[in-house]
Amino acid sequence: MQWQLNEINGEFVTPSGNIAIVASRFNETIVERLIGGAKDVLVRHGVKAQQIDLFRVPGAYEIPLVCQQVAKTNRFTGIIALGVVIRGETAHFDFVAGPCAQGIMQAQLSAQIPIIFGVITTENIEQALARAGGTAGNKGGEAAMALIEMINLLGKING
Repeated sequence: MQWQLNEINGEFVTPSGNIAIVASRFNETIVERLIGGAKDVLVRHGVKAQQIDLFRVPGAYEIPLVCQQVAKTNRFTGIIALGVVIRGETAHFDFVAGPCAQGIMQAQLSAQIPIIFGVITTENIEQALARAGGTAGNKGGEAAMALIEMINLLGKING
């Protein structure tokens, strides 16, 4: 006896609505590359530049609050959170990276719109550069792809 599942997937078609990018200014050189990757993917998938708003925050720790506030406006279909947290020699990494991820998740569940975690967390600057358009691709672009897929999947679920 063979049975088939009804599989529902998001698609990589132009999402409707406006997109917000919330990006940290800390480690700005690397974050700019992530923003560039996200914008490139969104535009290549049919999102017009005027549908994309960029919100700047001081650091990764401030990203969740702004994501939550942006989501509350009901003007955006989805949000991409971009930042860079590099471990370094102090415990600062531990106080920023985990709370940032947790805060973004809480904002996403509260707002019930996709907020994609595009905050890269690395051991050193070389790893960060590799993930911002270097040998490991561009995590900003990958976050934009995930957002497009999630917007379209939620559209199918919610009708």
